Amino acid sequence: MGEASIRAMGWARSFPASSGVRAGRRWALEHLEQLGWTTQAPETVDDVLLTVSELITNAHVHAHSDAQVVLTWDRECLHVSVSDSSTDLPAPRTADPDSVSGRGMAIVDALADDWEARPQARGKTIRACFHPPGSQLPHPR
Repeated sequence: MGEASIRAMGWARSFPASSGVRAGRRWALEHLEQLGWTTQAPETVDDVLLTVSELITNAHVHAHSDAQVVLTWDRECLHVSVSDSSTDLPAPRTADPDSVSGRGMAIVDALADDWEARPQARGKTIRACFHPPGSQLPHPR
């Protein structure tokens, strides 16, 4: 089967609350390297890795849950999806200037081309989309 017939590819992994953030970043970086993004768009890679970190951290800190991470590349968007066991949907908020937390979803909102949070049967999934390097797709905001 030739590469042109592949419509999408993806990877999935669970990251435990005890040690998941660093491992999640390394795992995501390996797949971004496979896609060639590390040489074509290192700034986008930095944005994706920071988003992965923030979403895994949110799952661990706010949901007290392991993070189920799925990366899906469909040639239009790299979807970064993180699921956890909490049904509480996140929203960007203004963090207290003296606070050391509370900026995660604002960071995701600033970095991703689009993002959404959806309730699931046993928790929620947050999905962030990153357009490919050099894409002429319009930014939805």
